Amino acid sequence: MFSFAILLLSRSWMLGPFTRDGIINPILGPNPKSVFRCPMAKKAVAWEHDHAFNPAAIARNGNIYLLYRAEDNSGSGVGGHTSRIGLADSLDGIHFSKSKTPVLFPAIDTARTFEWTGGCEDPRIVQRPDGVYVLTYTAWDRKTARLCVATSKDLTHWTKFGPAFAGSQIASGWSKSGSIVSRIDNGRLVAAKIQGKYWMYWGDGVLKLASSSNGINWKPYYSGSSLLEVLKPRPRHFDSSLVEPGPPALLTSNGIVLIYNGMNAKSGGDPSLGPGAYAAGQALFDARHPEKLLDRSDTYFLKPEGPSETTGQYQSGTVFTEGLSFFKGRWLLYYGAADSYVGMVATPPRVR
Repeated sequence: MFSFAILLLSRSWMLGPFTRDGIINPILGPNPKSVFRCPMAKKAVAWEHDHAFNPAAIARNGNIYLLYRAEDNSGSGVGGHTSRIGLADSLDGIHFSKSKTPVLFPAIDTARTFEWTGGCEDPRIVQRPDGVYVLTYTAWDRKTARLCVATSKDLTHWTKFGPAFAGSQIASGWSKSGSIVSRIDNGRLVAAKIQGKYWMYWGDGVLKLASSSNGINWKPYYSGSSLLEVLKPRPRHFDSSLVEPGPPALLTSNGIVLIYNGMNAKSGGDPSLGPGAYAAGQALFDARHPEKLLDRSDTYFLKPEGPSETTGQYQSGTVFTEGLSFFKGRWLLYYGAADSYVGMVATPPRVR
């Protein structure tokens, strides 16, 4: 167990400071005994046998809910299993009870060609002002990753809408990791409209931008004939190899705060991290112009440290942030640990 603050704020606009105090990580892991009948394989499968990681988080009815990526034992190596999304709930945000079966998974539906056999990966969740939950996730057919969208009213029953960029010229290409801009509303993270539109940071490698009228159908943001790149890797930094969105971005009085994940380069990166390690930083975008980067943290505020973060499936070390919630007066930040477990850090109680 770690007992110290892990973020000294280098910018006044950053979220935090976050700490591991009182949290014994990992807080969630795989369960080889969980079995359900897969409609695609037409047999019973141990759907969370090998790994449970990369969670989305949302507060609902006084509880925290995690939608986490679970991998079965059908394959091996990163990306070689079938992933499904499970649901867990908690009264305190630390101790969770899991549902017995996944809530989002490859099935005989309109999304099956995008999701089978790799599955449904890496969810991020927001709530629209009308109460509908919008989930972005990666559909993986083991050839191409596609950013997809699903909606729900209860977090259990989901309607799939397929690729987020359907109808655009990038619909058949590689896309991942959708972070929809949100705001705080009575303790809830609710999707925020800016200039009459919802906005989403997305992509892996470099970050791009998209807009939508309903949070389901997204239009990529262009600069001339090319996709606009709003955040890029930096040499000699923790994000020297790639950048990828974390949890939903947050609209604040200072601008849009985006927690993001960075991968350290194998050479020419941050010497305080191992080659290929994932750590988390923060970026600030203009509140009225989401494409305009205003500031960026000099270094990471969260890095892989404990055994669950350095010795799992991804042994270069990973803390991959995807879930953020404001709960009982403090921020809770959830992350995937070494592509195998779920970890968590939080701001101290009663810190807003």
